[in-house]
Amino acid sequence: MVRAVTFALGPALLFCPADRPERYGKAAERSDAVILDLEDAVAPGDKAAAREALLAHPLDPARTIVRVSAAGTEDHQLDLAAVDETDYRYLLLAKAAGVRDLDRLEDYDVIALCESAAGVVAAPAIAALKNVVGLMWGAEDLVASLGGTSSRGPDGRYRDVARHARSAVLLAAGAHGKAAVDAVHLDIADLDGLRDEAEDAAASGFTATACIHPTQVEAVRAAYAPGTDELAFARDVLAAAEGERGVFAFRGRMVDEPVLAHARTVIARSR
Repeated sequence: MVRAVTFALGPALLFCPADRPERYGKAAERSDAVILDLEDAVAPGDKAAAREALLAHPLDPARTIVRVSAAGTEDHQLDLAAVDETDYRYLLLAKAAGVRDLDRLEDYDVIALCESAAGVVAAPAIAALKNVVGLMWGAEDLVASLGGTSSRGPDGRYRDVARHARSAVLLAAGAHGKAAVDAVHLDIADLDGLRDEAEDAAASGFTATACIHPTQVEAVRAAYAPGTDELAFARDVLAAAEGERGVFAFRGRMVDEPVLAHARTVIARSR
């Protein structure tokens, strides 16, 4: 069983436009980690100002991720030149489509954003790279890369292709012991929908969920935090396992190593 995730940021990662330095501090205070966005959140004419702000207003490197533009673009090179002058070492690489996109990033801890058909298909190979600490997926860019118009149906739920991509990226990350970050929930007012998706993400094995607004942070944190009964059972079953050998029965339930692994995950999330 591969389980070597060491990525400790999360569960709520909050995007902040890099050209809005007045928001940096607030974003850091309200989230578990900040994603300073040099890509989609910044208009083309403001890219230079965003890079200057990145240099002039440093945050804690241990709790900061910088999203850089897609490999092969001029902005990618300019973004990296700016980040090279900082202490930041976590990068979120936009539109990662294959292993060659990460050739220049050996000195960074990279979260590869698989948000195209090519990126999802290449996710296993990308996850195998040593400098990759996690994978993230993106629904809207993915559907756009397929020529589609919406990642969700009329009921607000993801379409099948989006659900498949979400699972594929999670499995690729897990197969190589890397973290998996769930996509943003674009409907800011829909906190119930966000909570449902974040609860599913936590139960499925995602390490974190990305947020686009500070009001989403608490909903994500609550979704990833184990409930009182869940935490109590985890502690009790792990305590009971200390006096057992192999499979055993506990409160009418068969307990084996996968059940104990689930319990250890619950304990870790409670911390």
